[in-house]
Amino acid sequence: MKRYEQLVELLATDIRNGRLAPGTRLPSIRTITAQHGLSASTAFKAYYRLEEKGLVRAQPRSGYYVTASSMQQLAAPARGAADSRAGKAARVAPRPDVSELVFSVLGAAQDPAIVPLGSAFPAPGLFPLQRLGKSLARSARFIQGADTVASLPRGDEGLRRQIALRYLGLGLAQSADELIVTHGALEALNLCLTAVAQPGDLVAVESPGFYASLQALERLKMKALEIPVHPQDGLDLAALADALQRHPVKACWFMTSFQNPTGASLSLEKKKALVALLATRDIPLIEDDVYAELYFGHRGLLPAKAFDRKGLVMHCGSFSKTLAPGYRVGWVSPGRFGQQIERLRLMTTLSASLPAQLAIADYLQHGGYDKHLRKLRHAMESQLSSLLAAIARHFPPDVRVSRPAGGYFVWVEFAEGFDALALHQAALELGIGVAPGPVFSARRNFRHCLRLNYGHPWSERFEAAMQGLGMLARRQSPYDKAAS
Repeated sequence: MKRYEQLVELLATDIRNGRLAPGTRLPSIRTITAQHGLSASTAFKAYYRLEEKGLVRAQPRSGYYVTASSMQQLAAPARGAADSRAGKAARVAPRPDVSELVFSVLGAAQDPAIVPLGSAFPAPGLFPLQRLGKSLARSARFIQGADTVASLPRGDEGLRRQIALRYLGLGLAQSADELIVTHGALEALNLCLTAVAQPGDLVAVESPGFYASLQALERLKMKALEIPVHPQDGLDLAALADALQRHPVKACWFMTSFQNPTGASLSLEKKKALVALLATRDIPLIEDDVYAELYFGHRGLLPAKAFDRKGLVMHCGSFSKTLAPGYRVGWVSPGRFGQQIERLRLMTTLSASLPAQLAIADYLQHGGYDKHLRKLRHAMESQLSSLLAAIARHFPPDVRVSRPAGGYFVWVEFAEGFDALALHQAALELGIGVAPGPVFSARRNFRHCLRLNYGHPWSERFEAAMQGLGMLARRQSPYDKAAS
């Protein structure tokens, strides 16, 4: 990182952790330059960046002060409150039947006239698509006929080497020879599931959890065991341990970092404990880690894969969320299941697009991927600040909101009896898309919850949409009903 970026991360971490409380006056420019050996212009640049993040404010002729951020103003989900509405224990759901609900709710995201607060994707303008196009044109010129066969089924060797370097940057040794490049992360996840479970098997999933995992179980005629997830602490390991004693779980499909839809991450201690718990029973873990590079702060989170000693963790990643959504290039580090996944690949799609693989490999090597990621993370954190401020301004006072440290989703909890599906229908009439809680549960729980997307640059259009959502939400709020 550049020196001003190092200072930004140092101060931002202290603000997020509460070591610098709201209202605290930051050191003067003169003091900062003396303490850190920086130029005045570098110190000013750092303070400007903190101001853009919404973490500090400038007071004329007085200096910079830590703001009372919207995340501090908004209530966090109460420990146990979310689980009490869905049951604290793990529950076996009937075979998932969520696809029609998912299609009806999220189909609106494809309409450009709808404000995409319910979308599963960030704004395309945040990605270096023109630079990627140059990499695509340059690398495609050198494709040889033999390359199309040589890359089957594991994928282009150059791309696999670049992915292995990303693992190494996290401190995790990963052989490029073991990696399998896939047609997006979703193919990787589905291949992993098919490799370790059969129709009728019981698979542990998160609740609330990624609806595509429920759709995969539905398609493959498998059963879901829903494990509670808290929007702050992540997966309930005690509930999982209890469930493993009572149910014949064949596999687990979890997001351990920046979980969709809550944004929660497991601590390193919990990731280690999760892997150890599953290892005692030889239960495979499909680790969906597609948001891993979208962290706030100066370093990323180690995946559960880092603690795997038995080859049970299949770690799945993607460039769709961070670099090239339309290129559909993902991968899996398959552990002991590489041969099964490779054979399943040969029986289905054979390979991801070779030109897309070569383009991404070229960009990773020459295009400044880390510089792009720093810019993208900064944009996401700034957009999160804008979304939280809008929630604080417009939503009912009893709302509770998750506190993500990465990714681009927040989980919003309303009071008991709130109907998010009704809000979804009313919002569509105003041209606003949201993702209501029931799409994230095999048993249609979380009707009082919403997932909101902050992966788009803030604008008057989004502010107006949040004001409209707040108006609709307040109609259901007991506070507003009492006042009227």
